[in-house]
Amino acid sequence: MTQTSTSDFAWLWIHEMGSVPHNLLSAIPRELPEELCETLLTAANLRIERIVSRGHKSPDDFWYDQDENEWVLLVSGAAKLQFEDEAIDMQPGSFVNIPAHKRHRVAWTDPAQTTIWLAVFYS
Repeated sequence: MTQTSTSDFAWLWIHEMGSVPHNLLSAIPRELPEELCETLLTAANLRIERIVSRGHKSPDDFWYDQDENEWVLLVSGAAKLQFEDEAIDMQPGSFVNIPAHKRHRVAWTDPAQTTIWLAVFYS
């Protein structure tokens, strides 16, 4: 069995992905009038997004009702996710799996700091 070193893995990742490594915590605009959503990767039945918020929330009368499952990790900042039957406070490191068609919304993100989410959509 041949072992793959860390440098071999990095080389494979760079060449297979056709890109150089990026950083989730960089390239954040100073001014953020709207929530920033960036697709990092798409593949069959999979999409990974970085979402950057600073005091943003869903409109009061709006609910996400998605056809895909969503696994979301709060990387930095603070937020509150609202479901029809409960609310979840999110701190760095918190994650939740949201099944397809489970209605949810972002009730709050901290306006005093940047909140960074990593969202994985899958079916």
